Amino acid sequence: MPMTSVFRSLHSKMERPLVLPNVWDVGGAKRAESLGAKAVATTSAGVAWSLGYADGKMPVERQAQLASDLVRAVKVPVSIDVEAGYSDDPEVVGENLKCVLDAGIAGVNIEDRLGEPRLLAEKIEVIKRNAAAMKIDVFVNARTDVYLKRVVSDENKAEETLARAIRYAEAGADGLFVPGLTELTQIAQITAGTKLPVSLLAWPGLPKADDLAKVGVRRLSAGPAISQVIWQQIATLTKSFLAVGDSELFAKDPMAYSALQKLFAEM
Repeated sequence: MPMTSVFRSLHSKMERPLVLPNVWDVGGAKRAESLGAKAVATTSAGVAWSLGYADGKMPVERQAQLASDLVRAVKVPVSIDVEAGYSDDPEVVGENLKCVLDAGIAGVNIEDRLGEPRLLAEKIEVIKRNAAAMKIDVFVNARTDVYLKRVVSDENKAEETLARAIRYAEAGADGLFVPGLTELTQIAQITAGTKLPVSLLAWPGLPKADDLAKVGVRRLSAGPAISQVIWQQIATLTKSFLAVGDSELFAKDPMAYSALQKLFAEM
């Protein structure tokens, strides 16, 4: 079965949502796969930081190279966060993403940020048109920042999210990603109000995956959270090592060299 079909099937109604521990490099993807991840997805922020860019400033060519490396490295579907498509012009977005699609990925996340929903709908239409021409059944997950960026007043957030879901579905979106949404009643309202499988972002106060499954959530992503935790651990270890040069810092539960070698020897 093609990876695009496998990835699409992972969004079907199941006992638990598809849980994605978002990665930012090949090593993280390999480790996630070895721990049982059914698919790997990138975090745009984590990828940008790892390559020396601020989030939102990374060239699409670097994203395409990473996509190719990830597809080569793992045997599970790969989804790439393409931010807002690297342009406000839908046709340019379509051209930008051809190299990412050509890498063999199964899905993309693309966001509306603070823009008009019309603009993201047009981008989705172009992406789907180009993907069809390339014979790629890519899963387009439309991210709306209604909750994350407080686009409208609190009492109107669910209604606005569902209105955007209709528009994005009509444009060809395959999923709806609503970061910042955590309240169970509103989650249930949104999953019931759209035909698109709903994805959520790990967030303080968000119920656990099994509880989210009960209200119809199909996918749960870590987003940049794992990369943020790791960067903080790097800072803590580096600061301590710079201060005292104590080698015992690195004896606290490291992953064995042999285990890492075995992981990458399988590539």
